[in-house]
Amino acid sequence: MNEADDVVVRAAESGREFRDFIALPYALHGANPHWVPPLRIQQREALDTHKHPFWQYASRGLFVAYRDGRAVGRIAAIDNPVHNETFGEASTHFGFFECIDDDAVASALFAKVERFARERGHDLVRGPFNASAVTGEIGLQIDHFDDPNFVMIPYSPSHYRRLVERQGFEKDVDLYCYMIDRANAPDWLLKRGERMVDTSRYRFRKVTKASVKVDAGRIWQVYNSAWEKNWLWTKSTQAEFMHLVGELVQIADFDMVWIAENEEGEVIGFAIAIPNVNEAIIRVRDGRLLPFGLPKLLWGTRPGAIRTRRVLAMGVLEPYRKKGIHWSLIYKLAVECLRKGITLAEMSQILETNTDMVKVAEFAGGWRSKTHRMFVKRLSSGAA
Repeated sequence: MNEADDVVVRAAESGREFRDFIALPYALHGANPHWVPPLRIQQREALDTHKHPFWQYASRGLFVAYRDGRAVGRIAAIDNPVHNETFGEASTHFGFFECIDDDAVASALFAKVERFARERGHDLVRGPFNASAVTGEIGLQIDHFDDPNFVMIPYSPSHYRRLVERQGFEKDVDLYCYMIDRANAPDWLLKRGERMVDTSRYRFRKVTKASVKVDAGRIWQVYNSAWEKNWLWTKSTQAEFMHLVGELVQIADFDMVWIAENEEGEVIGFAIAIPNVNEAIIRVRDGRLLPFGLPKLLWGTRPGAIRTRRVLAMGVLEPYRKKGIHWSLIYKLAVECLRKGITLAEMSQILETNTDMVKVAEFAGGWRSKTHRMFVKRLSSGAA
């Protein structure tokens, strides 16, 4: 019997198959102490077509692979029309990929994605995208597998790269994570940032709980404008962005959410660093909040318990770039980190082509701690 003949792939939008789709990562990685289990409730919400705003315009197919009645792989095929319109292409995205180390299983899963693509007239497959580049996790981890990932950074075991490449995928672009330790950060950087803030004609202020609803709308406008030339990123809808804000507010440290304003009070830049709640989530090994997960999570996220931060996003409107605003915002974050005794932070995920931000991370004393790769495959014109 051909190895592929004993692999059965089923649609997974409901019932047992959907439950298996959610449960598979815990079965595959549960014994790996470096894997941070996503909370199951968050996984369900991310895939809820009625609640998550990404699915208001995107469509998908969810698939689970079985061998001898046991789930051994999963994948999502995603049609994101906003991406295709933005970049002038006809592509299907793959995401939520999990698989045992078996080429036959991976081949059966990607065959479903390619059929999904051809049925829509698409000639490219890209990924992994777990939803969009705005509201989901993206990239396949290709190095440094022995350190737990920071919050909202996807984990992939080492064999995933081989499985994907054997299906004919090639590198599209890499995304970098930079770790910054206060011990390695040059003192001149803080002095330069302080001088820039003191002499700047722009105003820098924190976002507060009271101002977050209004400020979030202003940051959304800057985000869409500042990131519009970045490959893979698309403009988010207001509903998408506010959904993300709602998630971030639950874990935010408002001392580390800064905006820059011009003389007219218009927001021209922002920087957001969030507590690395993965320090706490990693203790909830089954991803369930009840009965034992919630107490562990509450204890792990008590005030002062989380000792690392992730610089999640930063953006400055193009007319205001190269005026020291990036450095000033980084300085503001650094000062707050030092005040709180935070000595380790990660800047991620930075496109390898975003040389300005790569330089910022390296000047700050950062070293490349992880790489995630986006892959692409051009489909042949043959039948599905």
